[in-house]
Amino acid sequence: MDISLRGRTAMITGASKGLGLAMATRFAASGADVALLARRPEVLAEAKSAVAASAKGKVAVFPCDVSKAADIERAYKGAMEVFGKIDILVNNAGESKAMPFTTISDELWQADLDLKLFAAIRTCRLVLDQMKARRWGRIINVLNIGAKAPRAGGAPTAVSRAAGMALTKILAGEYAPHNVLVNALLVGQIVSDQWVRRHANQGANIPFEDFTAKQGANIPLGRMGTAEEFANIACFLASDQAGFITGTATNVDGGLSPVV
Repeated sequence: MDISLRGRTAMITGASKGLGLAMATRFAASGADVALLARRPEVLAEAKSAVAASAKGKVAVFPCDVSKAADIERAYKGAMEVFGKIDILVNNAGESKAMPFTTISDELWQADLDLKLFAAIRTCRLVLDQMKARRWGRIINVLNIGAKAPRAGGAPTAVSRAAGMALTKILAGEYAPHNVLVNALLVGQIVSDQWVRRHANQGANIPFEDFTAKQGANIPLGRMGTAEEFANIACFLASDQAGFITGTATNVDGGLSPVV
């Protein structure tokens, strides 16, 4: 299937590394103008160069800590000045945090909710009116499979992501009459920058490829997924070809989740 995003502008949070960078690259190669949001300017600059190498449209970067409302507002205004519109929003920022429940302080709960739930609430609130006015919009909330099947010790992220799934369904129903489609993609175990950091932090004494192969052994498909595979389904959902799909939460996990 030839997927074209020509004429569309996408804004992606957490876009400097991993899944965000893969989606930005795929969207840009499919013709979209792309706004990349992430915290570190120097890493964003590297990401811009990587995305621009295969881009067919414009690429711009906006340093932004999406856990802060003022940062989101500033980045959004910057993107609007450059592109004039946002057709596609991908809420991707945030890494998984899981720990015993009684060890999670109020500050940790609030930080997780700000980064993963309130960031999505705030970005959606900014883009929805213009999408509604043009009768075309796509919002993709990147969650994880813990949103459907939370495990013991999975807080705070499983709770934040479950709330993100509820947000997805609410917005899908409210904006479907205006052709603004809202879906979620639920991450399983996919090779990304988070796994690179996990490999380093655990002090694993095996090569990264062997580390990921071991991690993927319990996945029904027998391996971890790739960021490019994740980006492919996101690109489809962002396109006209996915025009009758809204309110879904799709597992991208190689069959790992016990809940469909």
